[in-house]
Amino acid sequence: MASVRGWIFCTASLINCAFVFISGADFIHFISFQAIYHNITGETTLCQVALQDSSVIKSLVVDLGLLALFTAQHSLLAWSPVKQACQSVLGVLNRTAYCFTTALALQILMRYWQPVTGAPCLWSVRHAPWSVWFPLLCFTLHFLCWAIMCSILMIFDYPELLGIKQVYYECLGLGDPLSQKSPRAQRLLSHLRHPVCLELGVVLWLLPALSLDRLLLALTLSTYLALAHSLDKQDLAYLCVQLNSKMQIFAEPQRGSSDTSEQDNRNHKDK
Repeated sequence: MASVRGWIFCTASLINCAFVFISGADFIHFISFQAIYHNITGETTLCQVALQDSSVIKSLVVDLGLLALFTAQHSLLAWSPVKQACQSVLGVLNRTAYCFTTALALQILMRYWQPVTGAPCLWSVRHAPWSVWFPLLCFTLHFLCWAIMCSILMIFDYPELLGIKQVYYECLGLGDPLSQKSPRAQRLLSHLRHPVCLELGVVLWLLPALSLDRLLLALTLSTYLALAHSLDKQDLAYLCVQLNSKMQIFAEPQRGSSDTSEQDNRNHKDK
């Protein structure tokens, strides 16, 4: 019975991981490369109509509702009373359910998002030669930002973030993986569950053209990211200590090789 339960947990966790991965790829295309691609091909028309257009207001209201749905899901399920209630019901699948509902909210947002093409863009780079070079610059910087974000998530214990580690530890009888971390690490994770603020900010705002719906998206997500973090001096000190320790680890092999070469030089001189 326990093995069957473990297989069910593992299957649910792996299906969730695949769904989150697909949603993440769709989100990268939606929030980053799609906007640049439309600008490169000229499919984004310049807006010439006033803001009083009812279609513009309707699109903005729909987009605002979709953003409210995403932020409500992301905040409500992270609220301590709701989190504890879900933990008592779902157990080790609590984090899996959180990631699944987050990916589902993102899919709904991307599926029903309404682009605003009937209002003026705040800026639009369309004069040669910048109409060619600036989109390419944006593409390059977006690619680098996403590469950095993926690298940070890899370092930041992504199996625990996706709920895979919780299921794995449960099957092995090791308990909660967070309990295995130091108190300072637990404190940092409680304050910083999205360690990609700067890079995501670049992706949100650096575009060849900024329409009203993109402005709404960038403002909402930027504000949410700024309010969702509560890092303090203790967290910064812990991060500095961890960074220094990692740098020392990388420097030790080089130091050892340099010491060896110096010793060889001395031996050669002695000969």
